[in-house]
Amino acid sequence: QVQLVESGGGLVQPGGSLRLSCAASGFTMDYYAIGWFRQAPGKEREGVSCISNSVISTYYADSVKGRFTISRDNAKNTVYLQMNSLKPEDTAVYYCATLARGCIPPVATGPFDYWGQGTQVTVSS
Repeated sequence: QVQLVESGGGLVQPGGSLRLSCAASGFTMDYYAIGWFRQAPGKEREGVSCISNSVISTYYADSVKGRFTISRDNAKNTVYLQMNSLKPEDTAVYYCATLARGCIPPVATGPFDYWGQGTQVTVSS
């Protein structure tokens, strides 16, 4: 069964850090670019970051550039999103997804891509 499972979300104070993980099972992640998306209540889903399957290319939305870092460990079939200097406006449910079209901005999935179930990130004092 193909699955993407996000973990690492939680409650953190402004200025704090979290590392999200996206673990794949049922398929080999090596062949896919992977994207991170987020959706806050009442807002449209936003493509936050992506990484190519070869790790050559990465992309960051302007809203997170310089604060978030995406990485992957193909041996562990896992992609990470290190989030530093978190702000209240980063509060959202974060999702990872495969990107069959590659890590090409704007970050977007297609009809055959896989999604995880999401992990909540709340930045609040």
